[in-house]
Amino acid sequence: MSDLDHEQLKTRQRALRDGFPETMGLRVHRAISWIGRGESCADDHDARFVFLWIAFNAAYADESQFQSAAPGERTAFTDYFGRLVALDDERRIYKALWQRFSGPVRLLMANHFLYNPFWQHHNGIIGYDDWDARFAASGRAFAQAFQNGDTARVLAFVFDRLYVLRNQIVHGGSTWNSKVNRAQVRDGAAILGFLMPVFIDLMMDNPDHDWGKPFYPVVM
Repeated sequence: MSDLDHEQLKTRQRALRDGFPETMGLRVHRAISWIGRGESCADDHDARFVFLWIAFNAAYADESQFQSAAPGERTAFTDYFGRLVALDDERRIYKALWQRFSGPVRLLMANHFLYNPFWQHHNGIIGYDDWDARFAASGRAFAQAFQNGDTARVLAFVFDRLYVLRNQIVHGGSTWNSKVNRAQVRDGAAILGFLMPVFIDLMMDNPDHDWGKPFYPVVM
């Protein structure tokens, strides 16, 4: 299972882009640009993670998310995963999760510092005294999904943890290049670095699928 890189994606996008619907073409163009930026700082795991998360946002975020007070971002990217997995005839996502990244994925899931209810409790938010029981239940549900080969659900669990990591970095809740919690940043960047090109490649394989409308189109 070889890695796709920015140059391969860009070459394919140039060959196919005339047949892309406008909104889908914009998503792919933007996402590939951020994948390339992430590749350019491979030794800076914090920066690589952030740039790859921007690529993820470019690929999936729909304007409907921004039309309500509580957009439910995690629900939106869970829907996106379902669509990708249904179109993944070669099971590239499955193979990545079960073979290449099974160890890092399990470590992410076992890390309570990437579990949002832990931080809610730690910060004194009422109603999260049972965070540890919730964490254990989440781990059992993940293990069941993993055992059942439910790729979309496993992705949802993994990105739920990565979303907490994203918040920690983007909202200033961590130190750049810190000696603390390096493994989760490194593993998160590696997982995104492999999966994002696969996601974009699947979108280019299926340009007429409804990938939603970007909230920020190009306006001249």
